[in-house]
Amino acid sequence: MTGFVSFVSSGPGDPDLLTLRALNRLQVADAVLFDDLSSGPILAHARKGADLISVGKRAGRPSPKQDHVSRLLVDYARSGQKVVRLKSGDAGIFGRLEEETTALTQAGIGYEIIPGVTSATAAAAAAGIPLTRRLAARRVQFVTGADVTGALPQDVNMAALADPQATTIVYMGKSTFSLLAQRLISHGLSPDTPALLAHAVSTPQQLIERFTIQTLAAHLEGATNASPAIILYGALAPEGGDLE
Repeated sequence: MTGFVSFVSSGPGDPDLLTLRALNRLQVADAVLFDDLSSGPILAHARKGADLISVGKRAGRPSPKQDHVSRLLVDYARSGQKVVRLKSGDAGIFGRLEEETTALTQAGIGYEIIPGVTSATAAAAAAGIPLTRRLAARRVQFVTGADVTGALPQDVNMAALADPQATTIVYMGKSTFSLLAQRLISHGLSPDTPALLAHAVSTPQQLIERFTIQTLAAHLEGATNASPAIILYGALAPEGGDLE
């Protein structure tokens, strides 16, 4: 008998942001393979007695290899279990989803993908701003600030990232933003372009700070704090109230 895998998007951390379908799958799963950022209070909604397996990846820390995670998914499903692969934010955004769905397809195992709240939209909501602004921010782009080596990717479209009429969200970009900002400015983006640094969105530790891209680059220069954060820059709404 072959089981089934549900890729459940856990959102940015607050269990209240889980969808009803995500909550249902957690409550009936026999095994939950979870990311680091999907742990904590969200796991309290898993079925009592379910196997809880940490497979999260964090920069600079020992982490399970991707092929090991994929193999675990296949092995649990082949034993006939209902499996939840709990991914932080939305599973389809920088979550290595395709590697895992490919492994399941090759093994002949069925799966579903349950979308969720990504940290970009959660950060904008927490800051009280829209990601698009009429006549000012006509599009939104999500990019990663680090490649597999942890360096700034070399193949990014810098002209697009320096578009003043776009809102850009940078995932995993704290350690590389100083270099990115230099390149943005050299491609014509104003150093005074507004930027937000959002830590631990939707959790009790949430902190959202306002900068320009130039002052944020200086703030993050040589930063060693590995805590997760997301960066937004572009035609953001003006400052309004306390964002902490």
